[in-house]
Amino acid sequence: MQLDPAAIRARVRLEAHEALGSTNEAALARARAGEWGPLWITASRQTAGRGRRGRAWVSEPGNLYATLLLTDPSPPHRAAELSFVAALAVHDAIVALAPPAPAAVPAVASRLAIKWPNDVLIDGAKCAGVLIEGESAGEGVAVAVGIGVNCAHHPQDLAFPATDLAALGLVIDPPGLFNVLSRTMLNRLAQWDRGDGFPVSSQCGAVT
Repeated sequence: MQLDPAAIRARVRLEAHEALGSTNEAALARARAGEWGPLWITASRQTAGRGRRGRAWVSEPGNLYATLLLTDPSPPHRAAELSFVAALAVHDAIVALAPPAPAAVPAVASRLAIKWPNDVLIDGAKCAGVLIEGESAGEGVAVAVGIGVNCAHHPQDLAFPATDLAALGLVIDPPGLFNVLSRTMLNRLAQWDRGDGFPVSSQCGAVT
């Protein structure tokens, strides 16, 4: 795994591992030990991955498992928006790496959708998920922005449809995807601007 030069210039750092229990848990453990971030932690596989509400998550090699650790990224009431920020960054990275489509085939960008609050869909099937977790760390609040992308395979027999990039003819490996994601995440964080860049609906509290 390698960071994009733009992320390196922004002093983002990277820890790449072959295996971890959970990249989110590793990131929060670093925060408890005094790590401030921004720090990416990646793993080729996870042995104790999890989704929303504590659900166990299959984390086989071949997919992307990455967490960005941020400290005090926004006022507390805006931190949940990081799920949308990350989903947009994943969307951007996939589009950037997808080859041009033949004239008769819909472009990947038109087939991608973001399902609030934490899923990226292709043709209505989940190909990526985001898990935001936070806790107090020293005098600040640490936020782990966990991202999983189905590059080579996807879970079967779920209650919802799932897919992977390879099944759609997109040969995008985890290192290549992460490299671009480290840049697109930086861009989307700058756009978000600690919450000031995303208008919020007064009726439902959702990002618009």
